[in-house]
Amino acid sequence: MISATPDELAERLDCDLGSARRILARFVSEGGADLAGMKKAVRKDVRARAEALDWSRPQVVDRVEDGLDKSVRYLFELSDGAVVEAVRIPLEKPGRFSVCLSSQVGCAMKCTFCATGKLGLTRHLTADEIVGTFLTVRDEAPGRVTGAVFMGQGEPLHNYDAVVRAAQTLARPCGGRVSAKAISISTVGLVPQLDRYAAERHPFRIVVSLTSAVPHRRNELLPMAGRWSLDELAAALRSLHAVQGRRQTLAWVLLGGVNDSLDEVEGIARHFGDLPLRINLIDVNSPDYRRSTDDERNAFFDALQALKAPVVRRYSVGAEQNSACGMLAAQARSLQIPENPPSTA
Repeated sequence: MISATPDELAERLDCDLGSARRILARFVSEGGADLAGMKKAVRKDVRARAEALDWSRPQVVDRVEDGLDKSVRYLFELSDGAVVEAVRIPLEKPGRFSVCLSSQVGCAMKCTFCATGKLGLTRHLTADEIVGTFLTVRDEAPGRVTGAVFMGQGEPLHNYDAVVRAAQTLARPCGGRVSAKAISISTVGLVPQLDRYAAERHPFRIVVSLTSAVPHRRNELLPMAGRWSLDELAAALRSLHAVQGRRQTLAWVLLGGVNDSLDEVEGIARHFGDLPLRINLIDVNSPDYRRSTDDERNAFFDALQALKAPVVRRYSVGAEQNSACGMLAAQARSLQIPENPPSTA
């Protein structure tokens, strides 16, 4: 029930909306295990019905801290025995964190530079499972979790309904209390889902993993994304920009000698040049590709300046412990951090 809306819970419990919000705040916002201490706030019969509902979360089977950047990779076991990961990411501001969330067990997109894509798709996560992983990571953080990114295992827009519902729960005052502006949803570019997302006017940031603007190359690197042309993808992003009024973010996994050439910049300009863009460059973390050299990366960065768009090099945390972008493959490691680290907030 942890992804329920106040209206849904009020109907389920036959109670007023205020009581439903207070119950959700206790179980979700505060991470409580029961309604003790709420005798005056919620009627006894409503409390009893609420506590009988399922507020469980996926179980943690492994936690591994990266010795370099102090990110923490969590391995969760779901009720059917399937396993997924989430990563606690330290932010620049001390004592602040974001959580990288998985949306599927495995992934069907088959991106050639991503370890998760090699697993294939087992199943979608439910919204309760997604929110449950977030809450556990949040509750163990030695500080405040102020952001969430759907960039773990899976293609979030392939599991559209559950991901949007989970994001709405994270942004709700009686839910995760994360600003909608600090929630990002990644996608390889599923055009029908992007069109639906724009039509429904959701506020969360979309990050399109473009990685190539040369059609034949993009089809090879991101096979499922190749079902839609770059022009169709650009049209979907124009619709999203019209709704949100913000720069559209393109994520670019740099593959040395593959997609760090001038023809890629020309492709971005040709298909997306009329859009206000933000481009995030990410070093590849796959053994199947080499990273761009400093000279290649710098030359590509310089060429991108012609687009007059902010270009940012994003550093993937957790590479030491296979927690970085493209490395999540649901593999356990020995426990290396305590279950409840002391808070430093």
